Amino acid sequence: MHESDHNRPLPRVLLYAAAAMVILSITLAATSRLTGIGRTEFAAVPAVESRDLLFEDRQDGAVTIYAAEDRSVVGVLPPGSDGFIRGVLRGLARDRKLHQKGADQPFRLTRWADGRLSIDDPATGRRIDLGAFGPTNAQAFARLFAPEGPSI
Repeated sequence: MHESDHNRPLPRVLLYAAAAMVILSITLAATSRLTGIGRTEFAAVPAVESRDLLFEDRQDGAVTIYAAEDRSVVGVLPPGSDGFIRGVLRGLARDRKLHQKGADQPFRLTRWADGRLSIDDPATGRRIDLGAFGPTNAQAFARLFAPEGPSI
């Protein structure tokens, strides 16, 4: 490479094109924000049912699920089962660790009027829409609403 290559200025057309793209992006974002065109919003949907749950790892690899209000056993996930529930809980536990929060506060499982399920962590403010992972995975959490919970 020659030293003259370093001193060559960018073509003006390229600079004008870049400036036009920046201005267009800002204009489109502002228009969307002000008019609502192109913006996706979810209507506020009421909760139909919610349940506060505590999860506890056992020595044998199982996970015991408790109702937070009275510490009654909702169910037990046997070792090696319910991988989706375990994966979601690991992610939420990792988030709590990053936020330096303890494991003593329950998670809130909610069924919404439109049929969606979500799990919230009040300790960190994180919400996971369980339907985003498909109906089979959401159904794994839906079982926790049943009085007997998952099979023991």
